[in-house]
Amino acid sequence: MANTLNLGTDGNWATKEDSLLAYNSENGNFKPLPFDFTRASSATRVNKAGLIETVGSGKPRIDYKDDSKGALKLEPTRSNLLTYSEDFSQSYWSKVRASILSNQTISPNGTLTADLLTVTDTAENYVQTNAPITVSGTKQTVSCFVKKGTNDFAHILLWDTSSNGSRQWFDVSNGTIGSSTIFGSGISVDSASIENYGNGWFRCIVVFNCSFTSVRTRVSASNGDGQTNGTIGKTIFIWGFQAESNSTYATSYITTQGQSGGVTRVADNAYQQSVTQVIGQSEGTMFIEFIPKDSSALQILYQAKSSSGVVGQIDIRLQSGLIRALANDGGGSQFFINGGSYAVGTKYKVAIRYKLNDSKLYINGTDSGSDTSCSFTGSSLDQVSFADSLSSFLPSVDIIDSRLYNTALTDSELAALTKI
Repeated sequence: MANTLNLGTDGNWATKEDSLLAYNSENGNFKPLPFDFTRASSATRVNKAGLIETVGSGKPRIDYKDDSKGALKLEPTRSNLLTYSEDFSQSYWSKVRASILSNQTISPNGTLTADLLTVTDTAENYVQTNAPITVSGTKQTVSCFVKKGTNDFAHILLWDTSSNGSRQWFDVSNGTIGSSTIFGSGISVDSASIENYGNGWFRCIVVFNCSFTSVRTRVSASNGDGQTNGTIGKTIFIWGFQAESNSTYATSYITTQGQSGGVTRVADNAYQQSVTQVIGQSEGTMFIEFIPKDSSALQILYQAKSSSGVVGQIDIRLQSGLIRALANDGGGSQFFINGGSYAVGTKYKVAIRYKLNDSKLYINGTDSGSDTSCSFTGSSLDQVSFADSLSSFLPSVDIIDSRLYNTALTDSELAALTKI
């Protein structure tokens, strides 16, 4: 079998501004195959040391949070609507029955920038936005990095100006999720999760169902799961507050440092054109190892396509909660194979073999669907992308490994390639 394109294989990554280096290992020769990469803003990643760091505009992000070999992080455009995401001493943040001491411990980015929240009264304590933020859609995702001080519990709350809202509790001593509470109407907890960032830090994430367009958000310390009261003198450390509008999950951290209205991170896009020579035209195999971050929309994970003439394409995609594969050739549909369902945050290895009357989809070592009435003779495939037509149906995934073969791998080869 001829392995004509590798990206991230065995943890081999090379990046620079506007470029991501893949390679051709056919016949044991390693030839560079640069991918174009675009993102018209800076963004953050977790580096090899486990710290959050900012990379410049147009530079691909290789993220090491969930895989020691690294993964290419691809995300859609998102904004952190909060004006100050790290400095809670600012008047932007109201302190109610709580005080803030700035720069009291090392934050998840490795600097002395995390603040200490101290409870000053037994009634509910909190730090909250002093003015409403404007949101759209019915889902709002709020997240904050929290570390235990002398208090085990923290909660995150979203509410409107008429005191309708909902709160979610977290145990930041052991990284578990507590209960949620609704008060009033119009806001409820859709889902909650907690992510371990090391050194005692947890990212506490809440997706809220919300019928309001003007809301506030807050973080506080409480005496226990389901409780709002606090104990005077108890503490938690806080850093990196984020509010994402019309969002069903938390994306990578977006730093804001006083920009009114927040900061926007632009979508990532990676693609390669004029590479007919590495794509099998009448037969071949596409492979991708990835971790999905979202399930709410059609996402084209990996695609080979014709850039002009009669449309041809082969892709692996996430659609309607399923891992699927699609192929068109000569302007006509060749297959649409439905694989199994997928779960956000879970690693998958997927391969599609395309060949005259013999196409198969393998997921995690298992034959997950086939088509025995297909052909690939009417189009010239010359571009590869992690999207559709280079810029549509962008995925929200961490890509650990992707490969092209210009031959159709056997069933046993597909099973071995995709085995978890």
